[in-house]
Amino acid sequence: MRQLRIQDTLSGEVVPVESSEPDRIGIYACGPTVYGRIHVGNARPYVVFSLLKRFLEHEGYHSSLVINITDVNDKIYDAARERGVPSAELAREMTTAYVEDTDRLGLGRPDDEPKATGTIDAIIALIEALVESDHAYERDGDVYFRVASFPGYGKLSNRPLEEMQQGEGDDAAELKESPQDFALWKARKDGEDTWWESPWGEGRPGWHIECSAMAEAVLGIPFEVHGGGSDLVFPHHENEIAQTEAARGKPLARTWMHNGMVQMGDEKMAKSTGNIRLLHGALEQFGRDAFLMWMVGAHYRKPVVYSEEALKEASRAVGRVRDVLRRVDLDASGMDEYVERFFDALADDFNTPQARAVLFEWVAEANRRIDGGERLGPGRLGEMLHALGLEGLLERDAEAPEALQRLAAERDEARAARDFERADRIRDQLDGAGWEIRDTPEGARLVRRS
Repeated sequence: MRQLRIQDTLSGEVVPVESSEPDRIGIYACGPTVYGRIHVGNARPYVVFSLLKRFLEHEGYHSSLVINITDVNDKIYDAARERGVPSAELAREMTTAYVEDTDRLGLGRPDDEPKATGTIDAIIALIEALVESDHAYERDGDVYFRVASFPGYGKLSNRPLEEMQQGEGDDAAELKESPQDFALWKARKDGEDTWWESPWGEGRPGWHIECSAMAEAVLGIPFEVHGGGSDLVFPHHENEIAQTEAARGKPLARTWMHNGMVQMGDEKMAKSTGNIRLLHGALEQFGRDAFLMWMVGAHYRKPVVYSEEALKEASRAVGRVRDVLRRVDLDASGMDEYVERFFDALADDFNTPQARAVLFEWVAEANRRIDGGERLGPGRLGEMLHALGLEGLLERDAEAPEALQRLAAERDEARAARDFERADRIRDQLDGAGWEIRDTPEGARLVRRS
């Protein structure tokens, strides 16, 4: 059993992930706010932490992955108002879309997916504990965390106090004792159609307190790994740390793990700027195997640039794995000397690019041996592919449907007649159906696209 070591944002060091119970590791990753379909950037933490769970379970740990859903929020109110629908209806619709879109990644569901609206009692109880201990105060139905009461504030983001503005709007500034104080409970405003009764009146929770309450309710505290995008370090995760430690007297999590942003061009992918590629569109265009191959090609802590060329290159990489698997003999022994180095790379700060490089060392050596006449099987290759979410590549290609085979034959006829425009149209039609046509000495062959 390898011990996972992770770059801990709080300490700034690569540290071993220690379990509170023998061989048990709890992971909480911040999920989406469901006011629109998720984009590729939203999907990165889902992929990173789903694969991290796979690695831990390969090593013999019992791992619980929790990814929450924020289903009450200013952004949901605003988007629902624009569409002329109730905010709860929009949240339900977008939650369903989120589940459908992430299901297409083929990584399974998290062990728990708590919703903010299903955790209101726990949220109110946590706020009450902060008010009673003088870490929070009420103003006109709003409740704010008193940052001055928590000396450790800023230890995650390492920012000077004067630079830690919460961005909660000018309407809140006159109610707060300090600009750094942040909302735990927000009084109901005109036009807000989702709200709850509380000791401070009608309203709904602030964003930060939701995650503290959901994580504690499902995993207990402290749990092992708290994850999310690097854009959440401040204010979201900084505030989670402060409110949980102030209320409970112990840390929320032992290790803080942050993934880098997905970029389009030189900018972060974000709905607020419209600089996005929706996940379901990317998967329809390139397939889930190419998408995952692209994503594991970058270290989780580093930014990664989304582009069609990058996804096409990943598709070609998937094709290399598929091609060698068509050549192996399922009844022969395989090469297992690469497996330990592969999983050692994942244990060392979850280095998926290094693990992927080892996988392609296996591919190159397998081709060399097969070219030399050796009968070679897949061996433990399935373990490596499963760890990267690519286990489907082990499946033998099914025969293309008869209708597509007829189209391929028509393309051959068009090429023979030098009607290359029609041949290209048929090729595009086959590609849209998920099949690639390859010209071989034996004739055209249809290969399922990743």
